[in-house]
Amino acid sequence: MMFDFTSWWNNLSTIQQIYWLVTIPATLLFIIQLVLTFIGGDLDGDGADIDHEISADHGMGFHFMTVKNMIAFFALFGWTGLAAIDSGLATFLILLISTFSGLIMMIIMASIYYFMSKLNDSGTLVMQNAIGAVGDVYISIPAQKKGLGKVQVKVQGALRTLEAMTEETDDIKTGSLIEVMDVINDQILLVKKSK
Repeated sequence: MMFDFTSWWNNLSTIQQIYWLVTIPATLLFIIQLVLTFIGGDLDGDGADIDHEISADHGMGFHFMTVKNMIAFFALFGWTGLAAIDSGLATFLILLISTFSGLIMMIIMASIYYFMSKLNDSGTLVMQNAIGAVGDVYISIPAQKKGLGKVQVKVQGALRTLEAMTEETDDIKTGSLIEVMDVINDQILLVKKSK
């Protein structure tokens, strides 16, 4: 026995037809969006640009009105509305419940993307962030800036081995504790013996 789509569709009320017309494409787009998110794609090449243009506030980092959020809104709006219709609720309550559910979904998705964006780190080492760090000498540092040595310091959450000089009158030997005082030419750490 085959499913008779035409008779099924004609037996639906107008509000049910409207909700099905919203739900089906929104759900399909939501599933595509979900799959593409897991494999590293997007709905189209300019999806991120569209999201930024719609959000209109580039400074906040919390983008509520985006294409992804609107798809999620309509998917949940549709399914919640259909469930409310099946429960026999009044049209006003159906619209209220489905709209509220869709808005909650938008807030959840915007929050997820906001907190995920906070996890991004460019990984670029900013040498100035080493100032004040304490570490140890990896390769001895000649006294009075007469040559380079190497130190190991924790910068931006990672242990790094970096070139260093000192103004001290004695060499700083391997294994000695040091403190970073300054950065020379954005490449070399100026250190002193730590007490």
